[in-house]
Amino acid sequence: MLSFSGSLKIFIALDACDMRAGVNTLHALVTDKLKEESSSGALFVFTNKSRRLIKVLYWDGTGMWLMCKRLEKGTFFWPRAVAEGQTKLELRPEAFTMLTDGIDMHGAKPRAWYERK
Repeated sequence: MLSFSGSLKIFIALDACDMRAGVNTLHALVTDKLKEESSSGALFVFTNKSRRLIKVLYWDGTGMWLMCKRLEKGTFFWPRAVAEGQTKLELRPEAFTMLTDGIDMHGAKPRAWYERK
């Protein structure tokens, strides 16, 4: 289980990206598209079009982490842009935990595919 402090900033890229992307490509997306500094200590979260895979980019002060989670069934809940041209959304750590655990944030209930044993 992952846990994050309440002060951690988490940004999700609202647009889908190519999940073949590695650290360098995702770093470039953070800088060019999200207009953030990838070495800020924030988590940067990306997904693909099918929303079955997420990648998280994180700088820990000594190096860049690239974490990945692929769902065996179902999809991740993914927010949509509210304003035209919006490329990112900042999430609280609790919301990120719900996203990765399969909780639909519109009703704060497990998605239909979610079953925890």
